[in-house]
Amino acid sequence: MKKHCSLILFFLISWIFTTAQVPGSVVAYSPAASGLYIGSPSICILSNGDYLASHDLFGPKSNEFERPNSRIYRSKDKGKTWTQISEINGQFWSKLFVHEKGLYFMGTSKHHGNTIIRKSTDGGVTWTEPTDGENGLLLAGEYHCAPMPLIEHNSRLWRAMEDAMGSVKKWGKRYGAFMMSIPLGADPMKAANWTSSNVLRYDSTLLNGNFGAWIEGNAVVDPTGQLWDVLRVDDKSTLEEKAAFVKISDDGKTATFDSNTGFVKFPGGSKKFGIRYDPKSKLYWTIANYIPQEIKAANPGKNPASIRNTQALFSSEDLRNWDLRIILLQHPEIIKHGFQYVDWLFEGKDIIFLSRTAFDDGQGGAHNNHDANYLTFHRIKKFRKIGVKE
Repeated sequence: MKKHCSLILFFLISWIFTTAQVPGSVVAYSPAASGLYIGSPSICILSNGDYLASHDLFGPKSNEFERPNSRIYRSKDKGKTWTQISEINGQFWSKLFVHEKGLYFMGTSKHHGNTIIRKSTDGGVTWTEPTDGENGLLLAGEYHCAPMPLIEHNSRLWRAMEDAMGSVKKWGKRYGAFMMSIPLGADPMKAANWTSSNVLRYDSTLLNGNFGAWIEGNAVVDPTGQLWDVLRVDDKSTLEEKAAFVKISDDGKTATFDSNTGFVKFPGGSKKFGIRYDPKSKLYWTIANYIPQEIKAANPGKNPASIRNTQALFSSEDLRNWDLRIILLQHPEIIKHGFQYVDWLFEGKDIIFLSRTAFDDGQGGAHNNHDANYLTFHRIKKFRKIGVKE
């Protein structure tokens, strides 16, 4: 009995020691040896002030290609501590959001699965099951997305997506960009209420033949009122990262891209980033996987999408020119350390965010910088004043 208690105490002390080194508050942990990696961080704030966080599980021991699992956590103390409240089978790459007093979880049914949405009426403990077009099955087929922001504009709710049914079934080449939208006041659970734009397919001739993919788009409205799908761009030929700006018509039915002007320099644009507009500062904000100059100098010729050791806060007046405000998270080692797939929200004077974090854990760390072993919560206090010259 004493030996058993001593063993428990040893593991408890080891867990406290290792997690204490991880930046932020640990929401969830899954060691590399489990073969289950933490993906798709998502966060929302309920009307009572509670935070909800979610992630899915991917990797060799997961069921991501058949019936993947997503887990939901709740914090009642502003992100200091978290408790798992539910696990959903058959949900992947999904975003938690509150819309017109309803709580929803929207993504795909699996890795390249149907586009689905679920609803909870008890704060995220139980969720509806997508069954048909009347109850959560929005698009049947093969689709791709990430936990991206949804926005209200022109009396509609907008959400960027990717079609994964391109003729070449390889990463990047199979993905086409499009936008989904629904009128405000319409039931999001009903497929007929949603409008989808045309799909803009992969084009190997873009970027002088260096175009690898566009994925994980943001629905954003520019200062003129024009709606865009601003997407992550894969280009392995350079460490100078960029985003793609796909124009969306007012009715949400037409997506167009100008290859001459549509690629815009964007810090961290080769990895997932989220953009939100703040009416108070009249600025756009993003948290992105920036690559500092010293990292570029030490890693010439490296694929920029593989460098995930730095997260930084940026702001912009026009969506196209971005100012670095502060480095948020950073580790000098780039192979097994990563802070990525951040999902974030404004909360008063602060920004709160979740990171898919690959970090040391006393058990050999993460499998690599991509295959994260932690979900971590962070707060940026008084973000509007950061980086402002007095």
